[in-house]
Amino acid sequence: MTAARHDHILAHLRAAGLGALADLGFRGLDNDVLDPVIVTGFHASRTHKLTPGQKEANHVLAVGRAPVEHGFAHLKNWRTLTKLRTDPARATRLLRALLVLTNLEVNR
Repeated sequence: MTAARHDHILAHLRAAGLGALADLGFRGLDNDVLDPVIVTGFHASRTHKLTPGQKEANHVLAVGRAPVEHGFAHLKNWRTLTKLRTDPARATRLLRALLVLTNLEVNR
């Protein structure tokens, strides 16, 4: 949240006409009820149980975020990227090649 505030992520998303799905850790970052840019789920507590509609909304958000979370997990597994010092265009080609190799391993 601190980095998002520091880099004015909300302003950049609004200017580009984009939005973002986020986990509950980003609740409170975007308080604009009429035009939200950051969409987070609903939070339950001991005294406030979620309604079936809220549970379904959380599920839909989780389904949308899952591929991104899996992608970040794969990036963390590729330790070679931590030492990568190259042109970003070459890094993109390297990431694509790693993704192909990963998919080949998974599909076997």
